[in-house]
Amino acid sequence: MQTEKRFCQHCGKPIQGRPDKKFCDDACRNTFNNQQNAVTTNFIRNVNHALKRNRNILSELLPEGEKMAKTTRDKLNLEGFNFRYFTHIFQNQKGNVYHYCYDFGYLALENNWFLIVRGKD
Repeated sequence: MQTEKRFCQHCGKPIQGRPDKKFCDDACRNTFNNQQNAVTTNFIRNVNHALKRNRNILSELLPEGEKMAKTTRDKLNLEGFNFRYFTHIFQNQKGNVYHYCYDFGYLALENNWFLIVRGKD
């Protein structure tokens, strides 16, 4: 009985062993799967990095022990804040919409001013 020759999906070397084996070793399997997931993983990594940077910027602009502070759009932009990324939105009873980056939020005010707040536990 002659079996069909199979080759590794990553490196192309001949495979020996189980009939359903697709890779010659664990390294080829891991490399193949990492390459398949690279685009999705990079996107998620970039978004998480932007969210973390936004949170750190808000944290640095809010003095320790204070519940709120004001800053300008120019200051946020200068620090590298990216307004496209936030984790959630909160609307209070007055209708004000706060955008949060984890536990720090901001509220757009008049004339490109922003109110920075620390979220409640």
